[in-house]
Amino acid sequence: MSYGGEAEIGFSTARGRDWPSVRQFSVFLENRVGVLLDLVRKFEASNNRIVAMTVVENADCAVIRLILRNPERAKEIFELSRLPVIESDLLVVQLPEVSQPLSVICQTLLAAELNIHYAYPLMLPPRNIPALAIHIDDLETAIATLQSQGYGVLTERDLEE
Repeated sequence: MSYGGEAEIGFSTARGRDWPSVRQFSVFLENRVGVLLDLVRKFEASNNRIVAMTVVENADCAVIRLILRNPERAKEIFELSRLPVIESDLLVVQLPEVSQPLSVICQTLLAAELNIHYAYPLMLPPRNIPALAIHIDDLETAIATLQSQGYGVLTERDLEE
């Protein structure tokens, strides 16, 4: 255990590979031919698989949002490449086997009054179960809400498989 003043804090509160969120990296790149390919090749060369990706672009630049199989190795690659990057936490939920899985997930989050900022699918979902990466306004409440309803929330360890 660690101690913070008078309050005892368990190790379970520390963020780690079993914490029910996944790190996303938002990379800022010039919007020109071949830049995305150069970024993808950096990860292929390090044998770090891109699990999910989305691109938001405008005339001058692009924001590439990535989830990688090994986020610690990804951080090293970004540092060595001197790429401007922001790290944030996402919720990754496995989609239920129902006729309208997105609707069910959205309704569950709406019932908890949670706002989805953006979402995108995983290209390499663990155990071949479709999954959705969600950036949400209250991560901890969203995780608790989805888990209480029986939905699978993935961790970084799940993505390593």
